[in-house]
Amino acid sequence: MARVTVEDCVDKVPNRFELVLLAAHRARAVSAGAEITIDRDNDKNPVVALREIADETIIPAEVREELVTSMQKRADRDEPELEPMALIGNAPEQPAASGGFGGASAESDTSLADSVFGSPAGGAAPDAPDTLDQMSEADLLRALQSQMDTPQK
Repeated sequence: MARVTVEDCVDKVPNRFELVLLAAHRARAVSAGAEITIDRDNDKNPVVALREIADETIIPAEVREELVTSMQKRADRDEPELEPMALIGNAPEQPAASGGFGGASAESDTSLADSVFGSPAGGAAPDAPDTLDQMSEADLLRALQSQMDTPQK
């Protein structure tokens, strides 16, 4: 049973603080039942974790990713929207007397949604265009920001 030192591991993980975090996370994983990649030799879990890092039987980048994933409270996904969006500026204006969202009927809410997003396939008018104007998520955000920045009349 060879004694493992921090100097043995610093070649694999240059930052000592990150090394401690990775070894601690790996030791917790071993305690939780993760498979050990080396012989235990009657060592405790933190020593086993450091020996695994020193012997390069585990990949520090993978342990780092597991550590980050385990500490996240919610999953952030920066995936672009795949659905086409209608341009808000191209939607016909609705009269203010229609009641808006408060007292409007379901029919007027549907017609408002149809004017913004296009009517459903079954209820499309024969002379209506088949395609919607499309914009990316970034373009939509820019348009909304410019509307917020300009003063309302």
